[in-house]
Amino acid sequence: MAGIYIHIPFCRQACHYCDFHFSTSMKKRDELVAALAKEIVMRKGEFANETVETIYFGGGTPSVLSNEEIDLLIDTVYENYAVSESPEITLEANPDDLSAERIVQISKSKVNRLSIGVQSFFEKDLKLMNRAHNAKQAETCIAEAVKHFDNISIDLIYGTPGMGNGRWLENVDKALSFGIPHISSYALTVESKTALHSMVQKGIVPQPSDEAAQEQFLLLVDKLETNGFVHYELSNFGKEGYFSKNNTAYWLGKKYIGIGPSAHSYNGTHRSWNIANNSLYLKGIGEGNLPSETEKLTPADRYNEYIMTGLRTIWGVSLDRVENELGAIYSRHLEKESAKFITQGLLANDKGILKTTKSGKFLADGIASDLFFLNLD
Repeated sequence: MAGIYIHIPFCRQACHYCDFHFSTSMKKRDELVAALAKEIVMRKGEFANETVETIYFGGGTPSVLSNEEIDLLIDTVYENYAVSESPEITLEANPDDLSAERIVQISKSKVNRLSIGVQSFFEKDLKLMNRAHNAKQAETCIAEAVKHFDNISIDLIYGTPGMGNGRWLENVDKALSFGIPHISSYALTVESKTALHSMVQKGIVPQPSDEAAQEQFLLLVDKLETNGFVHYELSNFGKEGYFSKNNTAYWLGKKYIGIGPSAHSYNGTHRSWNIANNSLYLKGIGEGNLPSETEKLTPADRYNEYIMTGLRTIWGVSLDRVENELGAIYSRHLEKESAKFITQGLLANDKGILKTTKSGKFLADGIASDLFFLNLD
């Protein structure tokens, strides 16, 4: 299984918390779309022996593109790669882009999965985040989307300053009321060089509380599991048959090509990333060169990455896989360092598979960092 990720680096306005690569100027949109199509063609040799099973439009805000532009990029993939008979093709979209007419148009394309960036159903939260949509648009677009799409995911953010547990549960209940099969949910984090970071530093917005975020995370887990969702990854919940194939492939270490400025790629032994600058990206592609950097992953890199991704999922980390693929020195290290977390009830060893417990899930990234193997190579 292999996937293609296409990064659309445009947004109508900048969310206060976002540190992804994007531009709010659409002046170079036409050039950028043409360059994305060219990069797709340039890199087809990398998947000469692979079948593409997922195509994912991320960003940025992919829904700022027209249907024709989205179709062009999908068609370019089909013309240059072997694509499975029923690939998962996801479009990230914001509610303000999803009019009833637009949803119908997208449903007639090859896109078969929508990931809608709701974040909250409350105006107060949306204004704090500086989202481009309002609460009514969020509800209206989902109500319309479920008429035309079976596979829908929405994003929700918890841990927002001033949002108590009651409002958080109202958010979750509202999401459940639409009958959607997938929810991705993230804690609000203060990233450097964002507007939110500046507002926190100036005392305009209080620092998000880790304790409140953890409490709301646990409420979310209980609520969604009670309603038939599987908590298959730290931030992702899906009904059976509706796990994100794109994201699952990433967590399980499958190959993927990242198209567009700032996009990352992975082939099992090497990782590469395109330049995070639209103008320089356009210049490089225009000259027939891919403006990217590549690193060869050391055994320690591969071990650390497997620990980081594996502990976030229901599939966990296999001690046998670590030993077979990387060597006994790594599996012994993992057994030794994981012992304290097992004693604390944060990890469990299930027949040679290390998994986070319910109380350890929220701490998965921190636990993983403590299990890393450093300074080997």
